Amino acid sequence: MQREETDGHARNGTTVGDGARLTHVEHGFGPVWDAHSRVLVLGSMPSPKSREAAFYYMHPRNRFWPVMEALFADPADPTDLAGDSPSSRRAFALRHHVALWDVIASCDIVGASDASIRNAVPNDLTPILGGAPIGRIVTTGAKAAQLYRRLIAPGLAGMGFDVPTTPLPSTSPANASMSLERLVDVYREAFREAGLPVATAPTDASM
Repeated sequence: MQREETDGHARNGTTVGDGARLTHVEHGFGPVWDAHSRVLVLGSMPSPKSREAAFYYMHPRNRFWPVMEALFADPADPTDLAGDSPSSRRAFALRHHVALWDVIASCDIVGASDASIRNAVPNDLTPILGGAPIGRIVTTGAKAAQLYRRLIAPGLAGMGFDVPTTPLPSTSPANASMSLERLVDVYREAFREAGLPVATAPTDASM
């Protein structure tokens, strides 16, 4: 398992750039997947809000779950919603064959700033890839994609795992330049290419 090499080897409490201090954090909770999962979604490291809730994309302004509902919720079934709780979101992801995990097992970071990440240690994806028919890995955000390519992909290739990967934009509120509608469109295309049934875009219906 590789570890990210960083200049200066910053440690817990080290001051960076703007005077903010790095904190060493552990991921703190496990992946979501089962034997029917077909797409693995990888973020970088959970935000403080997500670590507090011990689940994925739990910041109230993160748009991941609204995107998932727009793509997968069955309009004929009013109960097929992601909801707000970890248990309902876990069930929603599994029901629609989506696995959730993150690239990083531990790192030094300032708050939820991906740009500040130092000394990243990657998670081991092999139990998921060996136990579920994962046909596509998607990464959410530039840092997740970068660290996946650097720290995980070479090892997986060496073990014979050849899973196509699609980098997707972050759903974080920090990615304010991208609207919810645009995120839905980009994620729709990625999940459609991965072979999952997704809701048709309104514009498609009018063509």
